[in-house]
Amino acid sequence: MVDEWTSMAKICDGLRDPVRIAMVGKYTGLSDSYLSVLKALLHASFACHRKLVVDWVPSVDLEDNTKKASPDVYEAAWNLLKGANGVLVPGGFGDRGIQGKILAAKYARENDVPFLGICLGMQIAVIEFARNVMNLQDANSTEFDCDTKNPLVILMPEGSKTHMGGTMRLGLRRTYFHVKGCKSAKLYGNVKYVDERHRHRYEVNPDFVPKLERSGLAFVGKDESGRRMEILELPSHPYYVGVQFHPEFKSRPTKPSAVFLGLIAASCGQLDALLKPQGRENPFAAKVATSISLAVTKVYQNGHMTCMTNASYYANDNGVHA
Repeated sequence: MVDEWTSMAKICDGLRDPVRIAMVGKYTGLSDSYLSVLKALLHASFACHRKLVVDWVPSVDLEDNTKKASPDVYEAAWNLLKGANGVLVPGGFGDRGIQGKILAAKYARENDVPFLGICLGMQIAVIEFARNVMNLQDANSTEFDCDTKNPLVILMPEGSKTHMGGTMRLGLRRTYFHVKGCKSAKLYGNVKYVDERHRHRYEVNPDFVPKLERSGLAFVGKDESGRRMEILELPSHPYYVGVQFHPEFKSRPTKPSAVFLGLIAASCGQLDALLKPQGRENPFAAKVATSISLAVTKVYQNGHMTCMTNASYYANDNGVHA
């Protein structure tokens, strides 16, 4: 058993081919805010036999206000985004940095860069698509503009406008696949439904779904009522996926999250092979499962990891490298 662990650890420590993921968020100066997301990326990157590099991109740095006030910061943020193999917009609350996240989603969509949006990140993808593909310039979430004429994202009917916590949609919920053969369904093993954990108050406005789908956006996963949008894809894109749930919470070293695995595989050119029926079993994922845990422990062996703005996170190394 010890020899097996040692062998697996050596394989992981020997990974050299990088995969760069731009993490576009509001709390990039405090990496622990995205700890579960980071670990999910690690699980997926090792399964794809790649060394994970996370480039932290503060979403506000992508915006025009930063371009005017700090052009060097603006240029550095965009260079990181354009240098990444994939883009991830995680969950969050509040309107600060929203425009930067929309710009990141737009860049990934227009340039065929693999993209994953989680919770708010999915809502951002919907807003961006409505604005720039459907030409609904004031499309927004009522969380950010309660007077928008095109509320693409709205407060859940049972939600509270003043409290979060117990008024949120929390816990394990079931998502049913509505599009057979979509990328997400294949990544989950062509099952009829999946159970994933949720934490949100706002959701895609079902009244706009028909217009979005006619314009090319596909909502491939919905809840049992069919009115809550859970998974979106852009079929014409190599990998453009948004999920209302938080898949990072169920990712494990021995079983990487399906949509995270899809992001990493697409970012390093392995998605087509992964989606083939004979490629469903990824022998590498099982072979190095325990060494992934060792690698994660090694990174955090000092009890914490300090991440600075515009820094890169190397999964196999101990620390942060600018």
